[in-house]
Amino acid sequence: MKLDLLFLPSEIRNSELEEKLVIVIDVLRASSTIVTALSNGAKDIIPVESQEDATRLMQEIGRKYVLLCGERGGQKIEGFDLGNSPFEYAGEVIQDKTLIFCSTNGSRAIVKASSAGKVMVGCFINLGAVLENALESKPKEIVLLCSGKEDRFSLEDTVCAGMMISRLKDRLTESLELSDSAQAGLQIYGQHQKNLLKMLNSALHGKYLLSLGFQEDLMYCSQVDSIPVVPVLQTGHLVKAPL
Repeated sequence: MKLDLLFLPSEIRNSELEEKLVIVIDVLRASSTIVTALSNGAKDIIPVESQEDATRLMQEIGRKYVLLCGERGGQKIEGFDLGNSPFEYAGEVIQDKTLIFCSTNGSRAIVKASSAGKVMVGCFINLGAVLENALESKPKEIVLLCSGKEDRFSLEDTVCAGMMISRLKDRLTESLELSDSAQAGLQIYGQHQKNLLKMLNSALHGKYLLSLGFQEDLMYCSQVDSIPVVPVLQTGHLVKAPL
């Protein structure tokens, strides 16, 4: 099986993801929040690229049937119901609701990857579960897609991808073929594997979220394998994959 790593969505070339399995990673915080929302009972999540797309879709579906969720600059968008902190997505708020989700990086990456054969959402908190689900699909190639930060390299997404690569390498041994970028991701993970929270605190986006008071979010997002839920994209909607 081939394993590739894309550091940014802008690296996707035309139809290159067709027939491939893609795991979209946005550790801080879209992937972590999406996993949490589905774990806490959200019906489904519709990722969109822009605030305008979110508002238009809400008008088409009907305001009473959806929650508008998302952020710009780390803060909840004015007029939206929820931001991008996983702690906002409690069961009593989102139970059986459709969430229209718009974030600076993660939702855009998911939409960008939607041409792939299969799209999943992964992060530290569901890392083992998303890999198990991916392997059950028996793909010929897995692509790990980092969301980045405003189209620039993201340390935390790359370290998370590196952890996935490490686990797959241990699991599949000699049957796994790594791209050069996947090998680089593995090396970067090795430098930070002993203290993920320290890495999140030192990353550019982590520092920014700390400046906004989101220390608990960083701690939450660093907890490996804490939620065995796998979001999978089906006809534009993220739903919880059966385990």
